[in-house]
Amino acid sequence: MKKIFYPLLLLSMLLVFTQCLSTDGSGLPVIGFKQLIEKQVNGKKIVDSVDHIIPPFRFINQDSNIVDQQTVANKVYLVDFFFTSCPTICPKVKKNMKRVYDAYKHRDDFLILSHSIDVKYDTVGRLAWYASKFNISAQTWHLLTGEKEAIYKMSYEYYITALEDEEAPGGYDHSGYIALVDKNRKIRGMYDGTDADKMKDLMRDMDLLFKYE
Repeated sequence: MKKIFYPLLLLSMLLVFTQCLSTDGSGLPVIGFKQLIEKQVNGKKIVDSVDHIIPPFRFINQDSNIVDQQTVANKVYLVDFFFTSCPTICPKVKKNMKRVYDAYKHRDDFLILSHSIDVKYDTVGRLAWYASKFNISAQTWHLLTGEKEAIYKMSYEYYITALEDEEAPGGYDHSGYIALVDKNRKIRGMYDGTDADKMKDLMRDMDLLFKYE
């Protein structure tokens, strides 16, 4: 039941987003549910709505270095969730993301964060091996591990499905979606990482963020 419910929940959430999008100079939407906050204006308490912002986080990458919100400060970055022993979509997603990595790895305002959802098996050493396999550097592409609860909680912040499921191939049910996040930690796009053609849309939208932010 979980295997069916969570992807449908994600789809429903994305459909809701289309009803509550806002834009800036880039023309790209800010994706996510608005959050209500209280503030004082001229001595009066009012309730205002703000865009969804990715909260602070702290993980470890393939080089045993800490990666947190300071790491992505003033950078456009991509996010996905995977596991190194994935027998289904992960290799295809990583192959497509590698195209983006190769095109933008020279930029100092760009990063990729790939979170492992198999924290028991995907140790730092295992992630280092995986990085070597794909010929990627932690200077631009961070393969992350950390506390299991923290990683799964972060998947909800990015609106990407990631959960344990004994009935799923490899023991995990996860989405192949990639989130595009701007320099203010706001989600600006969601792309099917299994579709090579969607990477063209992703890179087009990245170029807009680089231009307008």
